[in-house]
Amino acid sequence: MFDVAAARFQLRFMFLLTFLTVSGVFASAQTASPQASPPPSSATSETLSASFAEVVKRMGSAVVSIDTKGKAPEVTARTEAAPGNSDDIMEFFRRQMPRRPSYSVGSGFFVDKAGHILTNFHVVEDAAKITVKLDSGEEYTAKVVGVDEETDVAVLKIDAARDLPYVRLADSNKARVGDWVLAIGSPFGLNRSVTAGIISQTNRETPSTSVFQKFIQTDAAINRGNSGGPLVNMSGDVIGINSQIATSTGDYNGVGFALPSNEASYVLEQILKSGKVRRGFLGVGLETVKAEFASVYGLKEPKGAIVVELRDPQSAAGLAGLKVGDVIVEFNGQKIDGAQDLISRVSATSPENSVNVAYLRENATGLDRRTTAIRLGERPLRSNRAGEESSRTRLPLEKMKEEIKPFGLTLVEMTPILAATHKLEGQNGVLVKEINPESFIADVKLSNGVEALGEGDLIQRMNRVPVTNVKTFSEAVGKLKKGDAVVLHVVAYEVRTRNLQLKVVQFTVQ
Repeated sequence: MFDVAAARFQLRFMFLLTFLTVSGVFASAQTASPQASPPPSSATSETLSASFAEVVKRMGSAVVSIDTKGKAPEVTARTEAAPGNSDDIMEFFRRQMPRRPSYSVGSGFFVDKAGHILTNFHVVEDAAKITVKLDSGEEYTAKVVGVDEETDVAVLKIDAARDLPYVRLADSNKARVGDWVLAIGSPFGLNRSVTAGIISQTNRETPSTSVFQKFIQTDAAINRGNSGGPLVNMSGDVIGINSQIATSTGDYNGVGFALPSNEASYVLEQILKSGKVRRGFLGVGLETVKAEFASVYGLKEPKGAIVVELRDPQSAAGLAGLKVGDVIVEFNGQKIDGAQDLISRVSATSPENSVNVAYLRENATGLDRRTTAIRLGERPLRSNRAGEESSRTRLPLEKMKEEIKPFGLTLVEMTPILAATHKLEGQNGVLVKEINPESFIADVKLSNGVEALGEGDLIQRMNRVPVTNVKTFSEAVGKLKKGDAVVLHVVAYEVRTRNLQLKVVQFTVQ
């Protein structure tokens, strides 16, 4: 569904990404597992239409419209006022205007006869009052049972003093590209609207979403107000929660995203059990092993997750003895593909559980394989995790008489003044002053899609060799040839955490 509040979630990435719902979590759940049943290829338009009608009939009155009333904005007093100033006049009139709360509309659906409703977190975020409208015209005030910001899912509850119609959450892992689906909701406040389409792709990631959101992409029309509504298969079961659209106008452009029902089921189960979702947590920052790292370090395959930050010595990883630079390759006996794979496995494990981790640690000649048992902590809420996203402040650099540009980088030697300016006291290496935007290195990304290098970064090692000054670094770069693998160990000051952050930059010489 879409509303005024949903505008906060709009992004532009070649097109505008608009959030439509609050949905599930990245983990497996025990749900019913119906097989998606698209009509046979020989089906006529009449039989297909009948199939759609039957699915809508099976949904009954389980889909609801959700109206929210936001808190009235507070009028803030100005600290200074200049009499007769035109701004003062505008301020006077602004204060005379009535303070109106914000209103928005979304969708949701019953998941049990007791009145529990699944919808999106952004539908009910900061709501002062939540009203649920049934297909019968009845209206009820809903309370929030629990929310999960990581998956944009909320669970609501109404008390209707009777059993309510509800829908079943299917096994979304059985959804196939090309299957017919229906999207049901309240676009633009038009209750119980139905649109049809197919599954365009599964496990789709979108910019600026969490690692727990791998969407089902569909071309079924989804518009503002569809947030929180169900995406239904041809068996009449829910396979997803409509959550986002990709659009250049703010409305339907043929690309919509729904959170898979398996993830939503896991969130629902956790919230009904404890009022929140509890996920395991190591307390480290991670980078995925790429082909260049595997080549430089002699790994058989580019798999594993590199520890680039140890956020707290008392975290689960810190207490187990893990260090920055370690490469985690196994979790409870299962090989790790990369950073997101490890995060998913850790988060799907309950906090306080003990797990076995295998990792590689660099020595003078290579990498030692080690194992340790780790008692997982609990993943903090997104709002409490400062520094989760990269946020670098670009600071001025001292001028140099001569600027050498290996890899298209303008580098300078470290000085006490530069170290203090960039909060890199006690660190050795060469400082990145500028990056040539035309150089291939300007396009190198970390595994989370963030630019690998930035102004103010400190390069400390290249291919396991310490970087002592600009001259020796430039000479080493000059000996590389096209196709060679390069691994840079780079340190940057992270403003949000107020700590130094290691970045393992991996690329191939172009």
